Amino acid sequence: VAVGSLVGRLGMRQWGVGPSALTRGPLTACRRWAGASADTVYDVVVSGGGLVGAAMACALGHDIHFHDKKILLLEAGPKKVLEKLSETYSNRVSSISPGSATLLSSFGAWDHICNMRCRAFRRMQVWDSCSEALIMFDKDKLDDMGYIVENDVIMHALTKQLEAVSDRVTVLYRSKAVGYTWPGPFSMADSSPWVHITLGDGSTLQTKLLIGADGHNSGVRQAAGIQNVSWNYDQSAVVATLHLSEPTENNVAWQRFLPSGPIALLPLSDTSSSLVWSTSHDHAAELVSMDEEEFVDSINSAFWSDANHTDFIDSASTMLHYVVALLKPTKVSARQLPPSIARVDAKSRARFPLGLGHAVEYVRPRVALIGDAAHRVHPLAGQGVNMGFGDISSLVHHLSTAAFNGKDLDYGLRQQVSAPFLEIMMKSIL
Repeated sequence: VAVGSLVGRLGMRQWGVGPSALTRGPLTACRRWAGASADTVYDVVVSGGGLVGAAMACALGHDIHFHDKKILLLEAGPKKVLEKLSETYSNRVSSISPGSATLLSSFGAWDHICNMRCRAFRRMQVWDSCSEALIMFDKDKLDDMGYIVENDVIMHALTKQLEAVSDRVTVLYRSKAVGYTWPGPFSMADSSPWVHITLGDGSTLQTKLLIGADGHNSGVRQAAGIQNVSWNYDQSAVVATLHLSEPTENNVAWQRFLPSGPIALLPLSDTSSSLVWSTSHDHAAELVSMDEEEFVDSINSAFWSDANHTDFIDSASTMLHYVVALLKPTKVSARQLPPSIARVDAKSRARFPLGLGHAVEYVRPRVALIGDAAHRVHPLAGQGVNMGFGDISSLVHHLSTAAFNGKDLDYGLRQQVSAPFLEIMMKSIL
């Protein structure tokens, strides 16, 4: 979705409730509702307790201007307790940017993560299998570019920090919203001014602000009638935990573009790395079902083989590099060779389909979308969860300012709408 198109949509849409805001979705109960006095009223309800939803609740719970607010986190699944770290790494990992690490540090979660386990990478090498095309990324003085962290470790840290603010953040596990009543566009005696939520067990509650962090199939987005531009890629991602042939410093994130899609090797330790291989559905199924030796051979071949090189592409690439060097000489980092793989952890191989999604609006009166509920992206750049954490940084800033000034939290949403889209996106990446 073009940035210009989205900025245009945000800029042209007036703040208020149009007909689409009352569109019935699968979870919508758009009716006038009275008699809410018996319901608990929360200042903020976050629907979805994954990485982004839990981080959102943490950030609000630890915000000094929210000390007198009531926050509720709804999580459909059970509470995840990590009693002890397994010696085997999980195959579900995230690449955490320095900006995301700063957010997690702001409410104490990053300290827990560092005390458990994470792996910094200081360089990225991205290259093509059909030519000599290569690009290297690093930072001055080889500072950390990012961190590879298991999702379970991040979730454990967030749970710890939620427990630290249990006086202002309530977490309801195994709880899911099944219906919503939205406030009317005008003040009416028989309508609630807040969002009314019905849970699966029949109980009801109200909130002054509903934040949808419930994934790419967001029930909040559907119920609010917010359109979503989406499609499925004709690809699946294969993930696995790999063991290197020999110990290495292992501080480089490797990515190679194959004719079938990109393959990435992300560092976990001196002897282990995490695999993310995007390829066709059929090939992904084949990779998952291979015996270990054949699977390992396929990975090493994907990173090392020059079988896809063509003379035409090589010649064109060499000529282009020569011309660019004449016009603007630059210091080129030397190509590095990736580590070879010796074996794969048993049962760590898995695959999942890839797709794109983008909500045409991130906010409506008394509702906001964050994370995959607002935008779902391809994993090739590792920015999915970082974009979600960027949403949190921007949204918490505006909500905190509104709370400090004694304004309705809905006012904070209006500021979020007017915030430059590029600024929000850059905060999520840097």
